[in-house]
Amino acid sequence: MSDDRLIYLPLGGAGEIGMNCYVYGYGPKGKERYILVDLGVTFPDMDSTPGVDLILPDISWIAERADRLEAIFITHAHEDHVGGVGHLWQRLGKPVYARSFTAWHARRKMEDAGQPADEVRTASAFPEMIEAGPFKVGYLPVSHSIPESSGLVIDTPAGRIVHTGDFKLDQTPVIGEPFDPDLWASVAEPGVKALVCDSTNVFSPHAGRSEASVAAPLKELVARCEGMVVATTFASNIARLKSLAEAGQAAGRSVCLLGRAMRRMIAAGEETGILGDFPKTVTAEEAADIPRENLMLIVTGSQGERRAASAQLSRGKYLGLEMKEGDTFLFSSKTIPGNERGVIRIMNAFSEMGVDVVDDHGGDYHVSGHANRPDLQAVHGLLKPQMLIPMHGEHRHLREHAKLGKESGIPSAVAVNGTMLDLTGDLPQVVDYVETGRTYLDGSVKIGAMDGVVRDRIRMALNGHVIVTVIIDEEDEPLGEPWVELMGLPETGASGAPLADVLEGELTQVMMRMGAKTLTDDDRIEEELRRAARRTAQEEIGKKPEVTVITSRLV
Repeated sequence: MSDDRLIYLPLGGAGEIGMNCYVYGYGPKGKERYILVDLGVTFPDMDSTPGVDLILPDISWIAERADRLEAIFITHAHEDHVGGVGHLWQRLGKPVYARSFTAWHARRKMEDAGQPADEVRTASAFPEMIEAGPFKVGYLPVSHSIPESSGLVIDTPAGRIVHTGDFKLDQTPVIGEPFDPDLWASVAEPGVKALVCDSTNVFSPHAGRSEASVAAPLKELVARCEGMVVATTFASNIARLKSLAEAGQAAGRSVCLLGRAMRRMIAAGEETGILGDFPKTVTAEEAADIPRENLMLIVTGSQGERRAASAQLSRGKYLGLEMKEGDTFLFSSKTIPGNERGVIRIMNAFSEMGVDVVDDHGGDYHVSGHANRPDLQAVHGLLKPQMLIPMHGEHRHLREHAKLGKESGIPSAVAVNGTMLDLTGDLPQVVDYVETGRTYLDGSVKIGAMDGVVRDRIRMALNGHVIVTVIIDEEDEPLGEPWVELMGLPETGASGAPLADVLEGELTQVMMRMGAKTLTDDDRIEEELRRAARRTAQEEIGKKPEVTVITSRLV
């Protein structure tokens, strides 16, 4: 009997939405050969990760085993699947496979990070299979909110795995390949050992709508608007960009795209041949001379990003263009949980200008790129997997998807990041837990989530900062009094005196009470001054700030 095993290990994307990164392994325990599926990122926020530029998965586990890693497979070009390629590839050093549109983006990521773009190899669609050690991997076309998305058909000596990636069942996706039930049935024919499946919309009770269903409502809306029309959506949703541009064109309006990400996506679509008939657009300079009633802008920033075109317009002029009373602003998008405050801020700013804001609460102007509950059930029935492993979702999504599988008699397991499953037998078994976490891109430096940098930044933001400086002379005696500098703190406290003066007075008393032994020990000096500064600040302003003590000695 073989002692080889088939394992699945999520390093990101399981127990959260974003930062997708999944390991598959096959071979004897401790000697498995591996493939990696996706290298995504997630995005910071000012509450929990202030100042951070990007959040990457902690790939230490697979990087330590890179000599047994065969290849990296990217399912599609959304940032939460491809965004980490350039930042993390050097630690892995293995070929990256993707279909043409995704490969275009992956190569840009590699170039931007100074890595070799030719390590990204363009793959064809299933039934072509790529050999990677004990694995054979094929790209199964799926519909999603970005072109050329793919699931993966992963053949192993222990059986076939179908890794869906992000998908929906859409037979009229506007751009890209429609859902092909016959193709999926052919994938299922040899038998599917495990279905590793998108769980994002498991709580949505109605069958998903087609991307094509949005076109007519958009045309009707734009046709009845009187002033300038501005619409925002996800820059990667080229099908939606096309429908919006066609709505503007049908209403006799010139169309202008604002935002680098949007223009980059259109360029990628044209260069890779998947977008050949996008309506003619004008530049921002040309748009400035066009009457408002004859102009439509399609802009970035559907999630309230402060530097995107939507936010810039909400604060005034952007590239010579501005919103005015009687204009219409459309959110042809869903607000991702966590982004509500930024979006509402923009909505209110436009409302104060007299701009009519239209969002998608009615469901007319946006459809999701993920399979809803009935669609997931349809896929379960079509593939008839031996086991179901929910992925791409928060814990509640994974757990509900597992329940859904069990209702159909499919054994399931909830495996969050770091949970290693053995898929070799008839049932998925948890065999190990691996330490996982996050890596922060902070400026040009990568730091660990547990390194304390961001934690200290949050503490300073919440509590303010006091810098205390003392000088000790050659005879281990204080030279003058301590002085303080305040950052992020009020100038006066409960006593009515300047806070800096109160702190300096108390710290001087503490220095005067220090014994000779303490004055020879910088660590003890710093600890006593730190505690005194925090205690006095608490009495004066009700806060204990972060305190840095600088002790200088004259020699």
